[in-house]
Amino acid sequence: MRPSLGVCYYPEHWPEAMWEADAALMAKTGIRFVRIGEFAWSRMEPRPGEIDLGWLIRAMDVLHRHGLKVVMGTPTATPPRWVLSKWPDMLARDVEGRERKFGSRRHYCFSHMGYRDESARITRILAEALKDHPALAVWQTDNEYGCHDTVLSYSASALAGFRDWLKTKYKTIDALNLAWGNVFWSMEYSDFAEIDLPNLQVTEATPTHYLDFRRFASDEVVAFNQVQVAVLRALTPDIPITHNFMGSFTQFDHFNVAADMEIAAWDSYPIGRLEMREGTGPLKTRFARQGDPDMQAFTHDIYRAVGRGRMWVMEQQPGPVNWAPYNADPLPGMARLWAWEAFAHGAEVVSYFRWRQAPFAQEQMHAGLMRPDNQPAPALGEAAAVHAELEALGAESALVAKADCAIVFDYESEWAWESLPQAKGFSHQEAVYDQYRHLRALGLDVDIISAHTRDLSAYKLVFVPALFAWNDDLKQAMTAFEGQLVIGPRSGSKTPDFHIPDSLPPGLPRNFLDVKVVRVATLAPDVPVPLKGGGQVVQWLDKIETGAEILIKTEDGWPVLVRQGHVHYLAGLLDGAGLQRVTEMAVRAAGLKTHALPDGLRLRRTEAGVLVFNYSLESHDLAALGFSGPFGLDGQVLAPAGVAHLPG
Repeated sequence: MRPSLGVCYYPEHWPEAMWEADAALMAKTGIRFVRIGEFAWSRMEPRPGEIDLGWLIRAMDVLHRHGLKVVMGTPTATPPRWVLSKWPDMLARDVEGRERKFGSRRHYCFSHMGYRDESARITRILAEALKDHPALAVWQTDNEYGCHDTVLSYSASALAGFRDWLKTKYKTIDALNLAWGNVFWSMEYSDFAEIDLPNLQVTEATPTHYLDFRRFASDEVVAFNQVQVAVLRALTPDIPITHNFMGSFTQFDHFNVAADMEIAAWDSYPIGRLEMREGTGPLKTRFARQGDPDMQAFTHDIYRAVGRGRMWVMEQQPGPVNWAPYNADPLPGMARLWAWEAFAHGAEVVSYFRWRQAPFAQEQMHAGLMRPDNQPAPALGEAAAVHAELEALGAESALVAKADCAIVFDYESEWAWESLPQAKGFSHQEAVYDQYRHLRALGLDVDIISAHTRDLSAYKLVFVPALFAWNDDLKQAMTAFEGQLVIGPRSGSKTPDFHIPDSLPPGLPRNFLDVKVVRVATLAPDVPVPLKGGGQVVQWLDKIETGAEILIKTEDGWPVLVRQGHVHYLAGLLDGAGLQRVTEMAVRAAGLKTHALPDGLRLRRTEAGVLVFNYSLESHDLAALGFSGPFGLDGQVLAPAGVAHLPG
């Protein structure tokens, strides 16, 4: 599929007389796909059984006349008030047991069987009415699963579902007691009906209780999505299905949800996401109007993996958003840069949110391609420029090329370390991202891969940071892998039941990696441990016994990086200088060619050549930095928010 632009549109928000002009301008701008419908249930079915899709079909007719394709959202993220009247117990409950009430959106519990039936019903009504419409191109299920902290529900429906899930998994209560370690503190159960959700206990529940609840909650999202997918697949078997995930959101396993669909889409808000991230003060100051130079790329690469190669950006920030503590106006050119970067990482479509800024309700401060007075906003011209440049490039398929480096990313590991952090703020995702950005700073392309990957042979260098527990697929893949392998701290430190392995972490055969973690130190921010030769251990240090070659150690003699053949073990989380040392050593061992980049300058190799992105506030002469021309798009001297195209 050739790279294309899209936009999110809400015909129910505007007089029908405006639709024709909107569609004409969309087409003129170069937009090809238009997402509609995902919040419109109250207009589709204003009262129970009273279906009104005439307006929706007329909107699709208008879009089709202008050559536009429709992404149709199922409206289940915003059930009307009458649905709640029908199912008064459908609301989720928060960790304190309070109802998450009607009056905004996402007011349902994934475990409520009655609401699942309502979801299937409205999805079937939509699919039957629209299945033959020539504009229908893609289905989107629901909208941003989990947004507003709605995956973990402590309702009666969730409790009943959790008990059934545990019965299916463990079969006997004795097996559960053993797995959970319930002999500790006399927590043993005699029946599954005695088990509560892991909230409101006097102190913490056993970590396996927490982890199983997280696994269950993730499976409920999968099951809820499958209900809609089954309906859509039966009625429109040739129409691909997607969901718009949220970047950096880890409350459910996106690999598992996407396994039932053809495309993984995500919603990209670079400035809002940077503003919401904790501990990024200097980064926020430097990149307040551009976004983190590596975070969008990182998330593109996650969702390309989640979608098994097919990835869209369903919502792309075009201007100031409304939901962060502070909402900066993007630097001129960033709406163009973000689109180009998405295409360089394999996006088939970049769809801006939204067409016209709403003059009412919760998102009235969220910019669009058009202002509320129906005049163009700055990003409209940038979108038109992207379309013209894509046409000039002539790419007929997604631009991404295969990387030589990969990093394993695992949602369950994030849940595990939230359940038992040991060090405040310890995060699998942050460990993965820290490694990712150090590789990107060396000009390297990186693939994100699942922890259940069965084959690593396509790569020369693979990192496994902070992975909770081994599985057979990954262990076999690592054993067969001949490239450089770097296993990070805390990896394999638990069994799937959240116990310490009998042989101690990382729980690997000695002939593969002769390392044993005998003690763990976690480090407060003001007590880092210096490394010999430069850099520091921060937050986490595995104190290891090893027969492997020691490459880096602390100043007081503890091994931090060891090597056994092509396998390395990194025994701590490191500061920037330390991780740079480790990364450069691994990259040299893998024989990879690097290109040291200035802060804020990033590149991506694609099948259509190399694309260079300038997130910084300074201009850069690419020739002086060692790049060879001819220099396409914005040329040799790359201004802030500039994009260059170089030969491959």
